[in-house]
Amino acid sequence: MSEQQIFTATSAFSLAGVAGVAFAAIAASRVLLPRSATCQDKFTFVWLAFDGIIHLIFEGPFLYLSTFGKSVNTSTGVFAEMWKEYTLADTRWGVSDPTVVSLEILTVLGGVPLCWYILRLLVKNDPARHYWIVVLSVAELYGGWMTFCPEWLIGSPSLNTSNILFLWVYLVFMNSIWVVIPLWLMVDSYNHIAKSLRETEKVKRN
Repeated sequence: MSEQQIFTATSAFSLAGVAGVAFAAIAASRVLLPRSATCQDKFTFVWLAFDGIIHLIFEGPFLYLSTFGKSVNTSTGVFAEMWKEYTLADTRWGVSDPTVVSLEILTVLGGVPLCWYILRLLVKNDPARHYWIVVLSVAELYGGWMTFCPEWLIGSPSLNTSNILFLWVYLVFMNSIWVVIPLWLMVDSYNHIAKSLRETEKVKRN
C-alpha cells in the first residue's frame, strides 16, 4: 500500500474533526473564562473541554457500535467508517475487544461528566477542582496503560506500525497526549493541594 492510498478522505475527515473539537474548546474558553484567568487555567480549560467533547462525540458512538453484540467492523455510517479508519492501526477497536470496550465504558460514562464538573469548578475558580483533576488524570493514565500494556505483553499483534500515519499519528500522538497532559495536570494539582495543606498546617502551628 502506497502512502497516497494510506491517507484517505476518511483520514482527512477524522483529523479535521479532531481539529474542529480543539477550536471549539478554545472558543469556549474565551467565552466562559474571565479575562483575568491565568494562561495555565486557560490551557486546563481547553484541555478538559477538548477531552470531554472527544470522549462524548467520538468515543460515545464507538461504545454504541461495540456493545450488545455489535462491532465497528460490522456497522455502517459516518462514525463506523471513522473508527474503521483507526482499526487499520489497531484492530482491537473493530472487533469489540472486551478490554477496550470496558475502558471506554468508564471513559464515556465516568470521564465525560467529570470533565464537565471540573470545567464548572474552573469557571467558578473553585480550588476544589484540583482534587477532581487528580482523580480524572489518574483514571486517564490508568486507561492508557491498560489499553496498551496487555497488547505489548503478547507482542502487539493488533498494532500496525508500518507507516507514519498509523504509527506516529494514530498510535503515538493520539494516545500520548492523554499521557503527557494528564500527568502534568496531576502533578500541578498535587502541588496546589500540598501547598494549601502545608499553609494550613503552618497557620495551625502559629
